[in-house]
Amino acid sequence: MTRISFLPELTAAVNVICKQTVPEARRAVLLPLTEYIQSKRDMSLEVYLNFICTHNSRRSQFSQIWAQTAAQYFGIPAHCFSGGVEITSFNERAVACLKRSGFNITSSEGENPRYAIFFAEDIKPIIAFSKLFNDPVNEAEQFATVMTCSHADENCPFIPGAEKRIAVRYEDPKAFDDTPEEAHRYDERSLQVASEMFYVLSLIHI
Repeated sequence: MTRISFLPELTAAVNVICKQTVPEARRAVLLPLTEYIQSKRDMSLEVYLNFICTHNSRRSQFSQIWAQTAAQYFGIPAHCFSGGVEITSFNERAVACLKRSGFNITSSEGENPRYAIFFAEDIKPIIAFSKLFNDPVNEAEQFATVMTCSHADENCPFIPGAEKRIAVRYEDPKAFDDTPEEAHRYDERSLQVASEMFYVLSLIHI
């Protein structure tokens, strides 16, 4: 996999992301994920990651999209998915947040729209919508499950097909919905997820 040129506004966002410092405590949390990805690359295998939170509406979507973007940036052959234990929709506030980061996003109609997340010109977009963790679009035989919220981690003890289970939990920006801090808190969480995914992928020896 070779690096590509991101959309201009996303390029600017990535430049900011790459300058972020990941705290030591979070580096320890991220170490199992780093080690799993590196183990796959040491065997020249492609990487499959399934990010899971309860509703697949915010944190797991952020994680999938930023991890896939980081993999593309560093030229790592990775396939990132996401899912939940309940189906709702990809929250519109999270979608708006990603638009502010420079992604070009289009969507279908309906209660649970499918979003096409474009990070570059003439490159197949990431397709995002709320779904169960075992939805057919997440099909993979050997993958790591990355639990992004405590509720899903505690209430979904077994993920069929997962060869590794890793907890990388994030605070839910939902707590700030419909408050003056809403956009700031979503941007804050997205930046945290992005900086951590870029940090992890930057450590991988291809």
